[in-house]
Amino acid sequence: MTFDPINRRRFLAGAAAAGAAAPLAGMAPAAADPGKFPFPAGRELRVLVTGDAGTGAPPQWAVADAIRDLHRREPLSMALGLGDNIYEAGPNGDHDTQFAAKFEDPNHGLDFPWVMALGNHDTSSVFPGDGGWLLRGDDEVAYHRRSRRWWMPSRYYSVRVPEQNPVVEFFVLDLNPLAAYLPPLFVPYWAADGQFMNEQRAWLDRAIAESPAQWKVACTHHPYLNNGSHGDAGEYDGIPIEPINGVHAKRFFEDHVVGRCQFILSGHDHSLQILEPTIASKGTRQIVSGAAAKNSHGKAGNSDRANLFQNFTDVGFMTMDLTADSVRVRVHTVDIVTATATVVFDRRLH
Repeated sequence: MTFDPINRRRFLAGAAAAGAAAPLAGMAPAAADPGKFPFPAGRELRVLVTGDAGTGAPPQWAVADAIRDLHRREPLSMALGLGDNIYEAGPNGDHDTQFAAKFEDPNHGLDFPWVMALGNHDTSSVFPGDGGWLLRGDDEVAYHRRSRRWWMPSRYYSVRVPEQNPVVEFFVLDLNPLAAYLPPLFVPYWAADGQFMNEQRAWLDRAIAESPAQWKVACTHHPYLNNGSHGDAGEYDGIPIEPINGVHAKRFFEDHVVGRCQFILSGHDHSLQILEPTIASKGTRQIVSGAAAKNSHGKAGNSDRANLFQNFTDVGFMTMDLTADSVRVRVHTVDIVTATATVVFDRRLH
């Protein structure tokens, strides 16, 4: 699909209004919603971890077919969608037919909650993936009211599963203001130290501190650590220019996430990686699952960093099996022609 340029009048009106009120920001942990597929109530969960899926192209369908096959054999409880949900440039309103073509139709039959994060391609302005129209992400938040699967009640939020006495709490973050290729220079609301990010920092600190869950998992599009071609936060895409190198995202992770969550789950890089914790990550493990529709064509950045698994050539997805006592992660690569998945990594990580 070709890039659909933004409506200039709508973009300028949205930018002008962004600082007037807090649009669709953080909220309390998710509660039951009778209009949606329910979150699991049990204490043994199988969670699909997928990212960078929303192309509507054959590779996305092949991966979804493989997930459906797994779901028939080993039922999935819910899914995590780690951003870039609507390629190449995000939706145009919550009625956009791209939601059907790039989410609902490929994922037919996968009838469970899909906890969704915003990515840079979901907030494009001048060119695909620039992250320069941050307010555009609110179209995906608004779609929460229209879909039984799609769960994005706010730009950042958390979900406890099960709701009472949770095994896990997923903290879904929106770090796009800190990692946009076109930083929000003229809209103070979206600045690195502006209202949106300061409120998100305060919310996350409070939410993690108050969480009763055994496992605390940060879910965000942009990774903290990444052996793939997009690189680490603070060094994104090898660009030595602040802030587009993600230096503010790096500080966010180090000030508010590492050492507090056991896992960071991210997409952005079209690869499958399970990295070893580092001294800087304070025991938090970075996992990258961004190959649900595209791969990295073998491109790696820091491929020598310690890891349990990494793959830069295949499409695929991951699953996490969580109980109160354990976390098991599997990596599934998918043959695009046959839509057949192969388990290439299977290990208990906690």
